[in-house]
Amino acid sequence: MRGTAQGTAPVPLSVLDLLTVGAGNTATDALRTAAAIAQTAERRGYHRYWVAEHHSMPGVASSSPAVILAHLAAQTESIRLGSGGVMLPNHAPLVIAEQFGTLEAMAPGRVDLGLGRAPGTDGATAAALRRTERLNEGADDFPQQLSELIRFLDDDFPDGHPYARIHAVPGPVQATSPGGVQSAHRPPVWLLGSSGFSARLAAQLGLPFAFAHHFSAQNTIPALDLYRETFRPSAVLDEPYALIGVGALASETEAEARRQVLAGALSMIRLRTGRPGLVPTPEEAENHPYSMVEEDFVESWLGNVVYGTPDAVRQGLDDLAKRTGANELMITANAHGGAARLRSYELIADAYGLPGASS
Repeated sequence: MRGTAQGTAPVPLSVLDLLTVGAGNTATDALRTAAAIAQTAERRGYHRYWVAEHHSMPGVASSSPAVILAHLAAQTESIRLGSGGVMLPNHAPLVIAEQFGTLEAMAPGRVDLGLGRAPGTDGATAAALRRTERLNEGADDFPQQLSELIRFLDDDFPDGHPYARIHAVPGPVQATSPGGVQSAHRPPVWLLGSSGFSARLAAQLGLPFAFAHHFSAQNTIPALDLYRETFRPSAVLDEPYALIGVGALASETEAEARRQVLAGALSMIRLRTGRPGLVPTPEEAENHPYSMVEEDFVESWLGNVVYGTPDAVRQGLDDLAKRTGANELMITANAHGGAARLRSYELIADAYGLPGASS
């Protein structure tokens, strides 16, 4: 990723969008903002744009990543689009292979399939999604589900397998040119995680790995070390490739940046204490009567968010890339309004001298 004389990002920069729904706004507003952010990221030289699967959370509008990505594929031209991630235990592998095969047909060569094993919600909602009371069943079966999904994507179940005559379509069974040469394109698979389980599995399979630093910072270095130490080269990768999700927000002043990220912190307090709702406004977050426990949470949470002026955010991102050795930084801006999030991505791009400087 190249910049101008102003500077260069040390590693590719990407976007993780939670499609936050702020108080006073709607899911329609969040989807319109998602399109604007994806288009801005494409124009400014960000490498990829991912959305994450969440359920039963009023403050996010990303319960259906494949649907959102189809919407964005029609409104972008070159940026990579993907899931960060699809929670595989919530779905039949064949369904995911069909959905992302369809996305690959819509946007050939620019779709990523990031997979996680968490439910992306609470236990009761996970049970409703999976139609089972055995909530650990899907997570425990994740390696088997993953293997099945990859075979559907590659259309290579061995003879005699119960699924050998089943084809995920769109997929390789259709991807044949008039000359009879089969296309090799299919969405690359990433494993996502916030602990060592997916790091080890990604390493064993030689897959790229994405770590959720933005909500599990204490596990980042151990997970990345485990991934690199146990990595086995594969047909996909010769060497490890790890990105990390980073909470970051830039504004013209440090005070305004803190106002914005404080709203995200209050939203997390409410989520983690069983009171999920729309993301509060900065004004509500400023005036909230924080208890001592809540104040401690805020300071701990914001300690892992890179926020401030554009130059301060750039320095924080550079330091994080150096400290973790990540191959890519995926920035998520958890704030109330779409305008603040859009402006942040512009300001960060400006700080690195990326193409298409904002006015």
